[in-house]
Amino acid sequence: MANAPLMPKATAVWLVENTALTFDQIADFCKLHVLEVKGIADGEVAQGIKGLDPVSSGQLSREEIERAEKNPNYRLKLLESKVRLPEPKRRRGPRYTPVSKRQDRPNAILWLLRNHPELKDSQVMRLVGTTKTTIESIKERTHWNAQNLTPMDPVTLGLCSQIDLDIEVQRSSKDRPAALAEGGGATLLPAEVTTSGAPLDEPYSPSRKPKEEALDLETVFAKLGGSRKSEAGEEE
Repeated sequence: MANAPLMPKATAVWLVENTALTFDQIADFCKLHVLEVKGIADGEVAQGIKGLDPVSSGQLSREEIERAEKNPNYRLKLLESKVRLPEPKRRRGPRYTPVSKRQDRPNAILWLLRNHPELKDSQVMRLVGTTKTTIESIKERTHWNAQNLTPMDPVTLGLCSQIDLDIEVQRSSKDRPAALAEGGGATLLPAEVTTSGAPLDEPYSPSRKPKEEALDLETVFAKLGGSRKSEAGEEE
């Protein structure tokens, strides 16, 4: 409420009880209806509400009240607060989707499930503003319109921005490199396999090199010592 005091009804209660202001002046200052202020004076409205002194709270000066009491046509002016309250942070929740685009959400969900299976359900919900139940129904092909769904990019549909999609994909791919490293990852087939003409129905597994036998250091040095003796005999 613009240019209104904090706790308008409590302020109106205090002004009614402690000043000679008219109902119109109090209603204008507190942004209330005149009949509501009159009801406060009659005890029919705001019963049990404790009055809030606008002077002690720094919202109104005593001189301003006296000036208004002398002139019924004068309108009270709210003092600017010296304390700047920080703006409340917006909590991020499910993205709001316009009514005109809600029919496109199942197509966008199907596109995300096919092109980015690494995304969690919670990420899909944030991107297109859907529910877990809808995602599950599309996964299991139990959605009421499953036969007519067509994968469509949510960015093209205007359901989310490319930046938001990239951020979610990066978040979900943080743990992927370790998993790929353990599994070995996909590799290119060697030339002798691709040029042999053999069918590639079964996955290719590279042949492992035979393990080299452990070297016996005593045998190696014995051989070296024998070769040195033979060389010395030849020189003599």
